[in-house]
Amino acid sequence: MTAQPQCEAVVDSVLGRELTRDECQVLTALMGVRELKDGEVLVREGEDDNTLFILTRGKLKVLSRIDGKDLPVYTMKVGEVAGTRAFVDLAPRKATLVAEGDTTVYTLKPEDFENLLESHPRVVYKVMRGLFRLTHMNLMRMNVESQELANYIHKSGGRY
Repeated sequence: MTAQPQCEAVVDSVLGRELTRDECQVLTALMGVRELKDGEVLVREGEDDNTLFILTRGKLKVLSRIDGKDLPVYTMKVGEVAGTRAFVDLAPRKATLVAEGDTTVYTLKPEDFENLLESHPRVVYKVMRGLFRLTHMNLMRMNVESQELANYIHKSGGRY
């Protein structure tokens, strides 16, 4: 028996925060579920897989290829979303995602999501707001980290 995505996990993510119960059910009807074991690769950097991922159980290590080696750059926690750029731009993956422990991920394909444009435009609108919010949060985090690095390099900010 294949597991079915649960609305609670979607609503608890940044992506589905604004969805009503009925809207969430419309969205989860299009989603898949991937169960991963420790060390199993969800997606590799450079692949043309444009699936959006919502982490609902466990952790995912985000790896980037640097000097020919896959190095960890971040560890995702439950409720976080991966693959927004690939999902929206239909571009190749910029990172490899690897399960850390037993992990569950909900999946959404761009073509399935686009099918909601005619029948459920409010769902599309709310999910796109969630994607924008996620992108904005990531940009703000990067700005803070960049400023902290500049402070460290220039020994300013009184913290170094």
